[in-house]
Amino acid sequence: MNPSNNAWDWLGGGIYFWEQDPQRAWEYAKDVANGKQYNKKKIKTPFIIGAIIELGNCLNLVESQSLSILEAAYTGLNKLVNESGETLPQNDGPKRLLDCAVLKYVHQSRLENGDPPYDTIRSAFDEGHKVFPGASFTSRHHIQVCVINPTMIKGYFLPLPIEEFNPYLNREFIKEDHSIR
Repeated sequence: MNPSNNAWDWLGGGIYFWEQDPQRAWEYAKDVANGKQYNKKKIKTPFIIGAIIELGNCLNLVESQSLSILEAAYTGLNKLVNESGETLPQNDGPKRLLDCAVLKYVHQSRLENGDPPYDTIRSAFDEGHKVFPGASFTSRHHIQVCVINPTMIKGYFLPLPIEEFNPYLNREFIKEDHSIR
C-alpha cells in the first residue's frame, strides 16, 4: 500500500482505511472509477481489500484526551505561524488543509520532544447529506483510520461477500455514463 501525503489529507500522511465499512469503501472506489469523486490516482477498475490493523500508539480522535492534544497543537501552530508573519491554512470543503497542518504539527512536536511517534490516527468523519431534516447524522458518516506506521498492517483479506464488494474480479468494469442528455 502506498501512503497518501497530500496537503488536503485531513489526518496527515498515511494509508487510509474505512473502519468496519466495506460498503463505504466500495462506494468510494466506484465513485472514483466513474469520475464522481476526485482521487490523485485514477481507479480503472473499482476494487477493495480489507486489512487487519493493530492501532498501536494511536491518536484516537474519538477520545477526549486525544482531542485536547489536537487543541494544544492548534494553539502551538497558530502561535508559530503568527510569529512568522504567515497565515494559517484554512479548511475549504473537502480540502482540509488546516486539519492536515495541525496533525503534521502534532507529529513534529512529538519528534522534537522525544515522544514516541503515533502509529495510527483514528477519527469520525462526517460526509454526505443529512439523513433527515435537522439531523447531525450524515449519509456517509464513518470512522477513518490513517496508518502512519505500515508495520501496523498485519494482513489483508477480501471482504465478504466477494460478489458484493468486488464484483469485477472476473468481469470487465464498464464506466457509468454521467453526461447530460
